[in-house]
Amino acid sequence: MINPKKIVKNFNPYIPGRSIEEIASKYGLQNKDIIKLGSNENPIGPSSNAIESIKKNLHLISQYPETNLNNLIKGIALYSGVSPSNVIIGGDGADELLDVLGKAFIEPGDEIIIPIPGYMYYEFTLKIHGAIPVYAKWDVPSNTLDVDSVINAITPKTKIIFLCTPNNPTGGLISKDDIRKVIESTDAIVVVDEAYFEYSDVNNVDLLEDYKNLFILRTFSKVLGLAGMRIGYGLSNPEILEYMYRVKPVFSLTKLSEIAATVTLQDKEYIKRSTEVSIESREFLYESLLKFKNLTVFKSKANYLLVDVRNTRLTANQLSEQLMEKGVIVRDCTSFKGLDEYWIRVSVGTIKEDKKFINILHNLIG
Repeated sequence: MINPKKIVKNFNPYIPGRSIEEIASKYGLQNKDIIKLGSNENPIGPSSNAIESIKKNLHLISQYPETNLNNLIKGIALYSGVSPSNVIIGGDGADELLDVLGKAFIEPGDEIIIPIPGYMYYEFTLKIHGAIPVYAKWDVPSNTLDVDSVINAITPKTKIIFLCTPNNPTGGLISKDDIRKVIESTDAIVVVDEAYFEYSDVNNVDLLEDYKNLFILRTFSKVLGLAGMRIGYGLSNPEILEYMYRVKPVFSLTKLSEIAATVTLQDKEYIKRSTEVSIESREFLYESLLKFKNLTVFKSKANYLLVDVRNTRLTANQLSEQLMEKGVIVRDCTSFKGLDEYWIRVSVGTIKEDKKFINILHNLIG
C-alpha cells in the first residue's frame, strides 16, 4: 500500500491559470486566435538578444549547469543596487526560493503569516514543510494592507511573514512605513515579494542595510520576459543566504536559463520598452473597464487588474468560461482565499489584444 505523508493525503493542489492549448482543445479554437490575459506574462515576449544567445548556445545542453553563477549574480547585484553577497538565484523561478526558505527555516508547527487575498503559493509550498498558515488581512475596498492585522497575528511561533507588493491579485502597494512596522515587530523573516516591482517604480532594497531579517523575492518572469526559463532571485543578508545555500539544489538553474538571464539584464532598451508597454496596456485596460457600469475595477501598480463582476449577475467562473469560448483567457480568482466567487484578474496584453478583449466583453455583458 502506498502511504504518502499525512499532509499530502489531504492536500489541495495549486490551481494555475488555464493554458492556450487547453482552451483551444476544449472550444475548438486555433491557438493563434486566443488572447492569454490570465497569467501575468509579458505581452512583448523575451529580449531578442536572449533568443539569439540561446540559439548560439544550444550545444551546451549536454553539460551540467555552472554552480557558482558568478556572472549572473554580478548582473543581478548591479541591476538591484546591492552587493553580490546579497544575491541568491532560484532555478524554478521564485518558487524554488520559497521551497528553500521552507527547507532552511521551517520546523513542523512553525507559523507563517499571509495577508489575504494574496499569492497562495506561499502557503502551498511551505505547508509541505510543516508550516501552519495564519491569515492576516488585505483590505480589498481600499486596496491596502491592514498592517495591524499582520502585527497582531505575530506569535512566538511565527517564522516567516509574507508581504506581497504590488499585491497579487489586487495590484496594491504596501507602504515602506508599513513594511518597517512589520519588520520591527518581529525576529521572524519578513519576505517582501517584489515580483512586479518594475511596474510600480517602487522597491525596498534600501531597507536591507537596516534589517537583517528582510528577504526580498523577485523574478525574471515578468518585466524581464523569461517566465518559461524559470529564473527567480532573492536579496538578503549573507547569513540568511548562507543557510539557504546549504539546502538549495546545486544544478537547478539550466545553462540556457543562465545565458538568457545574463543577456536580458544587459539589454537596457528591452527592459525600458517592456516596462513601458505593460504600463500603457494596464492604464488602457483600467480606463476601458471603468466604463462598464456593472464592473468594479481596482487601480493597480502591477501588470494586471482585479475586477469585481458581481453586478453582471455572473460568477467569475461563468464569465471566464464565456470569455474563453470567445478566445480570451482571464483568471478566475475564486481559488484565492479572501475573495468570493465574483472576482477575475486581467493581465496586460498588447493594445490590439486589449481592444479585442474589451469588444468581446462588451458583447457579453453590455
